Amino acid sequence: MSTRRQLLSRSAQLAGMLAALGLLPGFAQAQASGYNTAAFDAKTMAEAMKALGASAPTESKDVTITAPDIAENGAVVPVGAATALPGVKRLLLLVEKNPAVLSAAFEVSDAVDANISTRVKMGQSSNVYAIAVMADGRLLYAAKEVKVTLGGCGG
Repeated sequence: MSTRRQLLSRSAQLAGMLAALGLLPGFAQAQASGYNTAAFDAKTMAEAMKALGASAPTESKDVTITAPDIAENGAVVPVGAATALPGVKRLLLLVEKNPAVLSAAFEVSDAVDANISTRVKMGQSSNVYAIAVMADGRLLYAAKEVKVTLGGCGG
């Protein structure tokens, strides 16, 4: 029977071998190498699109957004975006009346479903946009108005 000390030692050895072979998953990075500071600092939707090098988005029924009609706490508003369209490169979440409009950007490949969900901060009632950036350069969006009863961005 192995002692606890032996078990921990073997576990550490195994983890070291897996790391040396590159078989351990990488760390998630909030600010990856492709981080676009200008886009996340944009104050308006037009500025954010310009910083991303994108044109004006077109409304589409193929992009869906999930968010509550009324958010009781603006500090943690659950928001999701999805599309079944092929060729999606990126999903963006924008909150129109936030101090920084772009709330989240997710890189998507053909290997995964273009379906994300997260929580965003909202300072006041606003329209929330889910934008799908397509491989052919098109931008498709869906919008939903979310009413906030308790502010999250300094409110």
